[in-house]
Amino acid sequence: MKDEVARILSMMEQGKIDADKAAELISLLKEKEGPSKKVSSSNYMDKTLKIRIQSHDNDNVNVNLPIRLCHAVLKAGHGIAASLPDSKKYVQDLDVDLILEAIDQKVEGQIVDITSGDGDKVAIFIE
Repeated sequence: MKDEVARILSMMEQGKIDADKAAELISLLKEKEGPSKKVSSSNYMDKTLKIRIQSHDNDNVNVNLPIRLCHAVLKAGHGIAASLPDSKKYVQDLDVDLILEAIDQKVEGQIVDITSGDGDKVAIFIE
Protein backbone atom coordinates (compact mmCIF):
# COMPACT_ATOMS: atom_id res chain seq x y z
CA MET A 1 0.00 0.00 0.00
CA LYS A 2 2.95 2.31 0.64
CA ASP A 3 3.79 2.28 -3.08
CA GLU A 4 0.22 3.15 -4.04
CA VAL A 5 0.15 6.09 -1.62
CA ALA A 6 3.47 7.32 -3.00
CA ARG A 7 2.05 7.13 -6.54
CA ILE A 8 -1.05 9.10 -5.50
CA LEU A 9 1.13 11.76 -3.89
CA SER A 10 3.25 11.89 -7.04
CA MET A 11 0.14 12.38 -9.19
CA MET A 12 -0.92 15.23 -6.93
CA GLU A 13 2.54 16.75 -7.11
CA GLN A 14 2.41 16.62 -10.93
CA GLY A 15 -0.97 18.35 -10.94
CA LYS A 16 -2.82 15.34 -12.36
CA ILE A 17 -5.15 15.27 -9.34
CA ASP A 18 -5.92 17.76 -6.57
CA ALA A 19 -5.43 17.25 -2.83
CA ASP A 20 -9.08 16.31 -2.27
CA LYS A 21 -8.94 13.56 -4.88
CA ALA A 22 -5.62 12.31 -3.46
CA ALA A 23 -7.11 12.11 0.04
CA GLU A 24 -10.15 10.27 -1.36
CA LEU A 25 -7.96 7.73 -3.17
CA ILE A 26 -5.82 7.13 -0.10
CA SER A 27 -8.96 6.60 1.99
CA LEU A 28 -10.22 4.07 -0.55
CA LEU A 29 -6.91 2.22 -0.40
CA LYS A 30 -7.13 2.14 3.37
CA GLU A 31 -10.68 0.74 3.26
CA LYS A 32 -9.65 -1.86 0.69
CA GLU A 33 -6.80 -3.03 2.90
CA GLY A 34 -9.15 -3.43 5.85
CA PRO A 35 -8.00 -3.79 9.43
CA SER A 36 -4.28 -4.25 9.50
CA LYS A 37 -1.99 -5.63 12.10
CA LYS A 38 0.12 -3.05 13.86
CA VAL A 39 3.73 -3.79 13.11
CA SER A 40 6.30 -2.11 15.28
CA SER A 41 8.63 -0.13 13.08
CA SER A 42 11.09 1.73 15.23
CA ASN A 43 13.19 2.50 12.14
CA TYR A 44 10.39 4.54 10.61
CA MET A 45 9.66 6.28 13.90
CA ASP A 46 13.30 7.38 14.01
CA LYS A 47 12.96 9.21 10.70
CA THR A 48 12.60 12.96 10.34
CA LEU A 49 10.00 15.11 8.62
CA LYS A 50 11.85 17.93 6.89
CA ILE A 51 10.04 21.08 5.81
CA ARG A 52 11.88 23.48 3.51
CA ILE A 53 10.44 26.85 2.51
CA GLN A 54 12.40 29.10 0.16
CA SER A 55 10.94 32.55 -0.32
CA HIS A 56 11.84 34.87 -3.16
CA ASP A 57 12.21 37.48 -0.38
CA ASN A 58 14.82 35.23 1.32
CA ASP A 59 12.48 34.50 4.25
CA ASN A 60 13.61 30.88 4.30
CA VAL A 61 12.49 28.23 6.77
CA ASN A 62 14.11 24.87 7.59
CA VAL A 63 12.28 22.65 10.07
CA ASN A 64 13.28 19.12 11.10
CA LEU A 65 10.82 17.17 13.23
CA PRO A 66 11.07 13.61 14.48
CA ILE A 67 8.19 11.57 13.07
CA ARG A 68 7.20 10.80 16.67
CA LEU A 69 6.20 14.46 17.15
CA CYS A 70 4.75 15.23 13.74
CA HIS A 71 1.15 14.26 14.26
CA ALA A 72 0.53 16.72 17.10
CA VAL A 73 2.81 19.43 15.75
CA LEU A 74 1.29 19.41 12.26
CA LYS A 75 -2.25 19.67 13.56
CA ALA A 76 -1.49 22.45 16.05
CA GLY A 77 1.19 24.21 14.01
CA HIS A 78 -0.79 24.47 10.79
CA GLY A 79 -3.67 26.19 12.58
CA ILE A 80 -1.29 28.65 14.19
CA ALA A 81 0.65 29.33 10.98
CA ALA A 82 -2.55 29.80 8.97
CA SER A 83 -3.64 32.55 11.37
CA LEU A 84 -0.37 34.52 11.13
CA PRO A 85 -0.48 37.05 8.26
CA ASP A 86 3.18 36.58 7.28
CA SER A 87 3.00 32.79 7.11
CA LYS A 88 -0.57 32.32 5.91
CA LYS A 89 0.43 32.50 2.25
CA TYR A 90 2.86 29.63 2.76
CA VAL A 91 0.50 27.21 4.47
CA GLN A 92 -2.97 28.03 3.18
CA ASP A 93 -2.79 25.44 0.39
CA LEU A 94 -1.10 22.67 2.39
CA ASP A 95 -3.31 19.67 3.04
CA VAL A 96 -2.13 18.67 6.51
CA ASP A 97 -4.41 15.61 6.57
CA LEU A 98 -2.71 14.31 3.43
CA ILE A 99 0.72 14.74 5.03
CA LEU A 100 -0.48 12.96 8.17
CA GLU A 101 -1.85 10.14 6.01
CA ALA A 102 1.54 9.83 4.28
CA ILE A 103 3.19 9.51 7.70
CA ASP A 104 0.65 6.90 8.80
CA GLN A 105 1.38 4.92 5.62
CA LYS A 106 5.14 5.17 6.28
CA VAL A 107 5.84 6.94 3.00
CA GLU A 108 9.44 8.06 2.56
CA GLY A 109 11.06 10.67 0.33
CA GLN A 110 9.54 13.89 -0.95
CA ILE A 111 5.81 14.12 -0.27
CA VAL A 112 5.13 17.78 -1.08
CA ASP A 113 6.67 20.01 -3.76
CA ILE A 114 4.97 23.38 -4.30
CA THR A 115 6.22 26.38 -6.26
CA SER A 116 4.07 29.51 -6.12
CA GLY A 117 3.63 31.97 -8.95
CA ASP A 118 6.08 34.40 -7.36
CA GLY A 119 8.78 31.75 -6.90
CA ASP A 120 8.22 30.69 -3.28
CA LYS A 121 8.91 26.97 -2.81
CA VAL A 122 7.69 24.51 -0.21
CA ALA A 123 9.11 20.98 -0.01
CA ILE A 124 8.36 18.34 2.59
CA PHE A 125 10.41 15.14 2.91
CA ILE A 126 10.44 12.13 5.20
CA GLU A 127 13.98 10.83 5.56
